[in-house]
Amino acid sequence: MRKHIVAGNWKMNNDLSQTAALISDLKEQEKTSDAEVMIAPSFTNLWHTFESTREDDIEVVAQNMHFAENGAYTGEVSARMLKSIGIRTVILGHSERRAYYNETDESLAKKVDTALANEMRVIFCFGEELADRKAGNEESVVEGQIKNALFHLPADAFTNIVLAYEPVWAIGTGETASPGQAQDMHAFIRKTLENKYGHQVADDMTILYGGSVKPGNAKEIFGKPDVDGGLIGGAALNADDFYAIVNAF
Repeated sequence: MRKHIVAGNWKMNNDLSQTAALISDLKEQEKTSDAEVMIAPSFTNLWHTFESTREDDIEVVAQNMHFAENGAYTGEVSARMLKSIGIRTVILGHSERRAYYNETDESLAKKVDTALANEMRVIFCFGEELADRKAGNEESVVEGQIKNALFHLPADAFTNIVLAYEPVWAIGTGETASPGQAQDMHAFIRKTLENKYGHQVADDMTILYGGSVKPGNAKEIFGKPDVDGGLIGGAALNADDFYAIVNAF
């Protein structure tokens, strides 16, 4: 049975004092839904955030990790390093990592393998750009990203994977895929999984929508049958807005 998840990706925002203030605000919120709550602060604030939320119903996750276990990779962070401070989930393949740091399906497949080998859960991101959507190629682009990075895995690996569909044209632009567009793509993603791994894997898969989700549209988006939650950007930096989205279920 798939879970509802709302994950806040803080990206490169909040120094230590701002992080502490936001955590304090989050702790004051009342959660009225069954959704799992996750937050992804910067690497420098992961340990502080984990320690500060240890007793709370909030999971702290990482925004990225390297595929190597260790070595001469200046500025990178390994799965083992993350696990050593209590982190058990990592976001991989975010559109900004793909666009700004040239992450490919092939390199992401290696990252996924490393995360799973270290018994970490993966939030795997993918999605089409505006040109793809205008050309009517959104389904083939999304299908290719999923197949290239994930379809070498055995079926049981998907119990530790959460999928996050992010239409790149709707991230940080104020544009949002309509609830119908989000549902259509999520249904297509689920069908793609079913064609490869069967009904049970597809039906159990949590698929998040990531693309300018706000308090005002979250309930309608989350109300669609194949949308199981959200990967939240800007709205996650405000505790009131973030929990309004969490409680939209």
